[in-house]
Amino acid sequence: MATRTVPGHWEGDLIKGARNGSAVGTLVERTTRLVILARMEGTDATSARQGFTKKLRHVPALLRQTLTYDRGKEMAEHERLAERLAIRIFFADPSSPWQRGTNENTNGLLRQYLPKGTDLSGYTQRELNAIAHRLNTRPRKCLDFATPLEVYAQLRHHSPVALGT
Repeated sequence: MATRTVPGHWEGDLIKGARNGSAVGTLVERTTRLVILARMEGTDATSARQGFTKKLRHVPALLRQTLTYDRGKEMAEHERLAERLAIRIFFADPSSPWQRGTNENTNGLLRQYLPKGTDLSGYTQRELNAIAHRLNTRPRKCLDFATPLEVYAQLRHHSPVALGT
């Protein structure tokens, strides 16, 4: 498994809305804890692939090394996602949420903004970006009370080649 000192390793999941009828895609970079939220048209594999592709294609290729999912059926189109983004995709072992602990913790934080039982289909991408920004500007103990955006900016400033700039 990738260490948290090397950027470009992501964890991904869906948080589901009321009666599992809607979803938001969550992506978290392991080193910086940067959060990206993807609006989903549905809860199926095609919606997940399209939503994650749309958001991850804006991440520089060198910061798009791996993506670790759970084994949900909504991840069935992972090969197409991997091919389109040139990213290696891994799956956590069954019933092992700790293997994607950063994402599980982030999903818990997101529930402050997207409560369980809410119809998530009503959120626009702009609203989801604003929620991600709030998390990305929130100091984290695991980052010595820096914010994910500060860590990302520092990483980018000190390692422009690594970020493809």
